[in-house]
Amino acid sequence: MQLTQKEKDLLQELKGQEKLCIDKYEKGANCANDEQLKQLFSSIKSIEQQHYDAISAVMNGTTPPQSIPVNLNQTFSSTYKNDENEQKKNDCYLCTDALTAEKHASHLYDTCVFEFKEENLRSILNGIQKQEQEHGKLIYDYMSANSMYS
Repeated sequence: MQLTQKEKDLLQELKGQEKLCIDKYEKGANCANDEQLKQLFSSIKSIEQQHYDAISAVMNGTTPPQSIPVNLNQTFSSTYKNDENEQKKNDCYLCTDALTAEKHASHLYDTCVFEFKEENLRSILNGIQKQEQEHGKLIYDYMSANSMYS
């Protein structure tokens, strides 16, 4: 597969974004107070690692699988309700930071879908973008269940 310089540069940016997300979710899982949030961050971290590996494969000239299997259908129970305390504030901060990263990653993938010429790669990038959006939705669902999102 022959990549243009622009495609290579975009892949490098995607790889950096995925590494940032991996690190962010690892630290988030370690810093979160709520066990549900720890588990959510750990699950998303493993998917971000798969994204990183897929981008690395493309950069090395290998075409990864069309889609990365993911099953993160989760529902959240309210841990914090309307209570305001330091633990809730901490977990809310972690969620807000993660949600911002997901929005940025999704936007970056959206740009790449339009910039890549090979249809197979565009399809792979679009699949990853959809997963990034799903991550954002899960974070939103957690925040909503815990009265953190207005």
